[in-house]
Amino acid sequence: MKKHGQISRPAPEDRLVRGRTREGASFPVPSARAGMPDNYAEALGEIKKRILAGRLRTVMAANAAMVMLYWEIGRLILERQQTEGWGAKVIDRLSADLRAAFPDMTGLSPRNLKYMRAFADAWPDAAFVQRTVAQIPWRSNVALLDKLQTAEDRLWYASKTIENGWSRDILSIQIEARACTRQGKAITNFPATLPPPDSDMAAQVFKDPYLFDFLGTADPRREREVEQALVDHIQRFLLELGAGFAFVGRQVHLEFATQDFYLDLLFYHLKLRRYVVVELKAVPFDPGFVGTLNMYLSAVDDLLRHPDDKPSIGLLLCRTRNKLVAEYAMRGFKKPIGVAQWETQIVNRLPKELCGSLPSIAEIESELTREPRS
Repeated sequence: MKKHGQISRPAPEDRLVRGRTREGASFPVPSARAGMPDNYAEALGEIKKRILAGRLRTVMAANAAMVMLYWEIGRLILERQQTEGWGAKVIDRLSADLRAAFPDMTGLSPRNLKYMRAFADAWPDAAFVQRTVAQIPWRSNVALLDKLQTAEDRLWYASKTIENGWSRDILSIQIEARACTRQGKAITNFPATLPPPDSDMAAQVFKDPYLFDFLGTADPRREREVEQALVDHIQRFLLELGAGFAFVGRQVHLEFATQDFYLDLLFYHLKLRRYVVVELKAVPFDPGFVGTLNMYLSAVDDLLRHPDDKPSIGLLLCRTRNKLVAEYAMRGFKKPIGVAQWETQIVNRLPKELCGSLPSIAEIESELTREPRS
């Protein structure tokens, strides 16, 4: 029981004030855990563990079956090329006919059929494929084919992908950093068990479109570790500018009737009188990121913005980006959005009147290329 005059302090998860609501959309505020039964945390942990284990078993089995199917298709194409001289035109025709026969199936483009052929050529032993490279996502196998020339190197990186749970993007970073030459040429045996449920590779399999129609670390292993370091770094940077940024929340939950989303960082700029949404990605720019950020800005404006506030602005930070792709992706969007990559320059789409109150392009570029403080 609270004493007279005692001030009740909200729990961290209750500090985001609920804004206006619309039918089917809201920024929900969860109930305080303080009111839950004593054994709630234990039960929650057990349920989460079982869900993760069950989903992982299912999705990894489906991934292995899909990779083996791709190997079989590639083997058939390879044999026909060797015996009947199939050329590029045949592959194009085959792709068109397969997509007509299976319109709901992705991964049947001419480009992917050629990858299947190269995959079968690189790994001629079906039993070996089943035991090893079928255990990693297809896009990771494509990265091995694109970036490496020898079976020895491909096998080394494949084994490390299974051992460490690397996603395709983290695998690419490791290849670019020559992890194989830095750590030696020894080939390790593949572990008998599947990667841990929290590995990036498992997450990559779940989101691989073919399946379901470093900053701050010397040896990054998971995308979320890289993204977390970026979130920590840019959050400190913006707050230390002292130019009016007020921190509202991180991983801010946006709930729709059928889907959940999480905003990486949400600030309120006291001088500009508007919200600032910051999204950080450990992967190259994808046009879909702009649409998602635009949706976040619309939701913040609709559900959180006070009538006296100005429209929200967004900043999207990616590992790399193609300037022309970014330009086309943002064409037609009316909300102010800036797209930057960590290592080089920024595509600026923020209104001129915001200059002086927000960090300059040079400041953001400089900050993203610096080592974060520990």
